[in-house]
Amino acid sequence: MRRAGATIAAALALLGVAAVPAQASPHAAFGIQDDAWILSGPGTLDQRLTTLASLGVGVVRLTLRWDEVAAAKPAAPRDPESYDWGVYGDVLDALHARGTNALVTLYGTPRWANGGLGPNHLPTSGFGDFAYAASRRFPWVRMWTVWNEPNTAIFSTPVSPSLYVRSVLNPGYAALHEANRRNLVAGGVTSPRKTPTGMAPLAFMQGMRAAHARLDAYAQNPYPLSPIETPTHTSCARCSYFTMATLPEIRRYVTRYFGAKPLWLTEYGYQTNPPDRLLGVSYARQAQYIGEAALRVWRQPGVTVLIQFLLRDEPAVGGWQSGLYTAGGAPKPALHAFALPLAEVSRHGSRVALWGMVRPGRGTRAYAVQVKAGRSWRTVATGRTASSGAFAGTISAARGAQVRLWAPALGYASPALALG
Repeated sequence: MRRAGATIAAALALLGVAAVPAQASPHAAFGIQDDAWILSGPGTLDQRLTTLASLGVGVVRLTLRWDEVAAAKPAAPRDPESYDWGVYGDVLDALHARGTNALVTLYGTPRWANGGLGPNHLPTSGFGDFAYAASRRFPWVRMWTVWNEPNTAIFSTPVSPSLYVRSVLNPGYAALHEANRRNLVAGGVTSPRKTPTGMAPLAFMQGMRAAHARLDAYAQNPYPLSPIETPTHTSCARCSYFTMATLPEIRRYVTRYFGAKPLWLTEYGYQTNPPDRLLGVSYARQAQYIGEAALRVWRQPGVTVLIQFLLRDEPAVGGWQSGLYTAGGAPKPALHAFALPLAEVSRHGSRVALWGMVRPGRGTRAYAVQVKAGRSWRTVATGRTASSGAFAGTISAARGAQVRLWAPALGYASPALALG
């Protein structure tokens, strides 16, 4: 076992902010989705939005429920005044007032639009009018997705790429572009795997292509297959699954079937143990994977959005537990990992390439790289990020050394990262 002093002595100053390859995604937007928390979480809406701003959230994904804002058939379905926007309007107005981008998902069929069935049953009419009215009501929203995980029966019945394209995607695309030529509309929003009642995302994508899908971007929810899958490695080769570990493959398929359209990763996250003993990873691993996933997106050409799902764990253990806070409101290490993602890029001998971001703030931001020395931390490099908040550089360090990213303006550091 190496002595801590020897590890620290091996750490040298970073070589400075490195240029990101021209083909990468240096301006990708990193955001959060947690509909329940943002719509009705603790405190006031202003306090909740302040929390998001303190984390450097660049975009908020919000599901706009058609069945809730139009429980009764509108008399003038293309007129925004015919809808009861309620709390959705409050949130989107408040995000706009703060200058925070919104990515809005249109979802949920009213009973009058599908013969009295549930909201997951695709509509027979009316979706284009709803999309048009939504864009007119929220003209500052430029990013839209149509439906959520339509390759699963939980969110879409029947599971049919051709019906998805015909009943919601293409009508929504046409209406949103009619309402505002600057709108960007993403289709797909597919689940990462085939479910017993659904379709594999690749097969669904191929079906969308065959049905002549119209879209400006393709959206994917690239959740891991299991707790042992990392953002870069999976044990399931040639599975037709679309996870973060297969990101280059997803990008190739999008290009093959839809051309050089952007790829939006609209839901992603690792559940934690505690409380999920079956599917969760440790708190430390969740924090590490936040940095690794951000780096993967940063390096992958054409990926322009990554959304963390959730901010706070759902209260039921059987729910989703990928939040940055526990259900009781206690912060996990992932909270600071989201604001200050840090990842190891590569190692060549003793030289280790690092990448990181200071998300809160604007313009170039001060940062320091610190290495653990005994029970304290020693600053081995300081600098300023690029205007995006990102930096890349190289240190010389032994395997097992612990490093972290310190942000002077924030007064806190990222979780410790053990170098491989």
